[in-house]
Amino acid sequence: MLVALFFGGMIGYAFGRFPGLLIGAALGAFAFNLLKSRLLGKLQDIQAGFVESVFAVMGALCKADGQVTRDEIQVAEAMFVRFRLNEAAKAKAKDAFSRGKSPDFDLDAELAHFLKISGRQPALLQMFLQVQVSAVAADGVIHPAEHAMLVRIARGLGLPESQVDQLEAMLRGSFSGHAGGGAAQRSSSQQLEDAYKVLGVSPTASDDELKKAYRKLMSENHPDKLAGKGLPETMREMAEERTREISHAYDIIKDARKKAS
Repeated sequence: MLVALFFGGMIGYAFGRFPGLLIGAALGAFAFNLLKSRLLGKLQDIQAGFVESVFAVMGALCKADGQVTRDEIQVAEAMFVRFRLNEAAKAKAKDAFSRGKSPDFDLDAELAHFLKISGRQPALLQMFLQVQVSAVAADGVIHPAEHAMLVRIARGLGLPESQVDQLEAMLRGSFSGHAGGGAAQRSSSQQLEDAYKVLGVSPTASDDELKKAYRKLMSENHPDKLAGKGLPETMREMAEERTREISHAYDIIKDARKKAS
């Protein structure tokens, strides 16, 4: 704002001395507020589009095995609560979920729409996919038909299939313990295998490669950075959870390598 006032004032002063300075400063402030308004409007459009597309695709995903069960509806309703949607946003999310369940729902067109409004920002696309995996993993089981659709969603977003494997590993209960029975029911070797999937590196990766992958993921998934790119504030908790899971996966690998050395 101050920069806009300064440069507007200087340009105005060059052409009209003191009166020009005042006019230039006013024009600078106007231009700044106009740009700020447009950027804010664009951010709000991304956030609204994120919520509607998320629940539309979730409706289609829940119907991937042929029917939408009461449990799956409860999962969607739990997401309404988890994302702290107000009544207006909740109504739109419910309509979107119902639209996704309809036989004529065009999944590919919906994904293309979200790609457009999100500006193809990788972090937003990955968070979109994470919500879908979280929805179907809430009961601790990801059915083959659901996995196949998750792969289709990932490809539609331009993400590699490995992203689905990464998120499924993250949500298997090895780290956060909110799905699949928790880490206690999985062996150390299974947890280690999933940890490598979470970081997207091979068990043969060097310590430097491991650290580089970890830092890259933590940077890409920082909640403040995601919010600045359009992630709704209501989904901040999920973003924070993702960074905790990435960090814990890194700790598991480091501990395993330390014990093996």
